[in-house]
Amino acid sequence: MTLSHHPASASGTAAGDTTLDSLGAGIATRLDELAAITDEPGMLTRLYLSPAHRRAVDRVALWMREAGMAVTLDGTASLIGRYEGTTSGAPALVIGSHIDTVRNAGRFDGNLGVVTGLQVVHALHRLGKRYPFAIEVAAFGDEEGVRFASTLGGSRAMAGSFDAAILDERDADGVSRREALQGFGCDIAAIPRSARSATDTIGYVEVHIEQGPVLEARGLAIGVVTAINGASRGMVELTGKAGHAGTTPMDLRRDALAAAAEIILAVERRARAEPELVATVGHIETPGGAVNTVPGKVRLTLDLRSPSDAHRSAALAAIEAETRAIAGARGVGCEITMSYHAPAAPCDADLSARLAASVQRCGHPAVSLPSGAGHDAMAFRGILPFAMLFVRCRDGLSHHPQEYAAPDDIDVAARVLADFIDHLAT
Repeated sequence: MTLSHHPASASGTAAGDTTLDSLGAGIATRLDELAAITDEPGMLTRLYLSPAHRRAVDRVALWMREAGMAVTLDGTASLIGRYEGTTSGAPALVIGSHIDTVRNAGRFDGNLGVVTGLQVVHALHRLGKRYPFAIEVAAFGDEEGVRFASTLGGSRAMAGSFDAAILDERDADGVSRREALQGFGCDIAAIPRSARSATDTIGYVEVHIEQGPVLEARGLAIGVVTAINGASRGMVELTGKAGHAGTTPMDLRRDALAAAAEIILAVERRARAEPELVATVGHIETPGGAVNTVPGKVRLTLDLRSPSDAHRSAALAAIEAETRAIAGARGVGCEITMSYHAPAAPCDADLSARLAASVQRCGHPAVSLPSGAGHDAMAFRGILPFAMLFVRCRDGLSHHPQEYAAPDDIDVAARVLADFIDHLAT
């Protein structure tokens, strides 16, 4: 798509200006406006179905209408803006992400994908450009999982995999998801109608900050995602024998913490040896521990992620075997409980190749990388084809007030998305 070039004025660029030169600046301006919509003054906190979420939905709906889209709010409070194609009822390309946040959040996570899609459609509308397919911008509200235990309710509803049982989940104040949705003005009975299929939806594309340091380390503005990592999480409990630190000889000790230290290094060693595998011991505790006591019990967490389920499973098996061997050699009991397993969600090869071609046409190297974090896109695994475009973020920082993506990098992503849409028609 060729969008007209006009130099930005010395006073800056308004969000409604949709010339090619102003896409990044316009997106940044709108992200600033959204960041001011919060439930906690002085910080950005916008939880699912909160008053701030309602105000954000209303603001984004206004922007969608200005961009020529018909707007609906579905049964899970996902806001959908539809820019019709040349034929009414044509299949849709869905561009989306989420507008809920964690507590004390940054302004780019999720919001960037919604506003970038919206701003590109606004440019199309200004140019009177339409395609044989419709374009929909989806602003999901339930990605972060801060208020309720389950996540991705909005994207799962679109994927047709919404679990009605989660309507009975309650937040910290005892309010159920069902009650919160009704208070938000949603028609819960309409949730099944949100489901999409390959007959009415071309696919799903999500623009998102990387939330990691890889692009910045490589000096790249954007990257094409290969897959959203699968994850395994659990707990290792080690039981040795507590003893007096001064009277228990070293050769007679069954030190659970020393075993844990060796296990932590083994986990790190395994992850370093396996391409694209990451493994983390993020929390460790010594119940009853004291400065003058040989630790008798230790609990530590284990988190493994990989874009390959086979590699992740093999690594987990190897780590479990080595953990037990280390514990056995030290005379320490070992119990491993892996309580969570999520499969990897590979991006669609065709959509990803088209996205990579757009990156190259826009003058950038088409570098690919996996996503270590979860996203709404993963809800479409095995249901709809999806692709993701990452945008460089400073220091890889996310879920933090200092989260930042430069307007120039955002502009690159917007140009790539516009080119992707334009060439998708062929």
